Amino acid sequence: MRGSDERSESLFSYVDLEARVRRDHHPLRVIREIVNAALDDLSKAFAGLYTDFAGPQIAPERLLRAMLLQAFYGIRSERQLMERLEFDLLFRWFVGLGVDDQVWDHSTFSKNRNRLLEGEIAVKFRSAIMAQPKVKRLLSSDHFSVDGTLIEAWASIKSFRRKGWRRQRQ
Repeated sequence: MRGSDERSESLFSYVDLEARVRRDHHPLRVIREIVNAALDDLSKAFAGLYTDFAGPQIAPERLLRAMLLQAFYGIRSERQLMERLEFDLLFRWFVGLGVDDQVWDHSTFSKNRNRLLEGEIAVKFRSAIMAQPKVKRLLSSDHFSVDGTLIEAWASIKSFRRKGWRRQRQ
């Protein structure tokens, strides 16, 4: 029997983001555990940043998790990141937003991000992550190579220059 293509609107929807993210080895689960442990170590450093800042504020923990997603998934702009946060349940779960939570404006995100970078929180965050026992097991001093053909370029189409043979004047 053929199923219906009609969409039924329900009055209430109960979505548990924790249940929506695969428990069996989803890579972001392990990363989120490591990141949360590092963020716990930085809670005192965050307090000093928020004493005299006017305007909408984003929790630094959520901001740093969102910045990680931007790097992991190659998201090129804050606008694109906010769009992904609006619709992607995995992103909402990782950052710590609920299904009904409003996503930030891209300019608010940028201002808050700049405050973290000026406060050198990013450097402290990286150090806190590297100090985690789970991360230390993943590191080695062996040689590492990357196939550059698999990396997407972030260059603008306007910055490309045609390569070719030029005729030399005689």
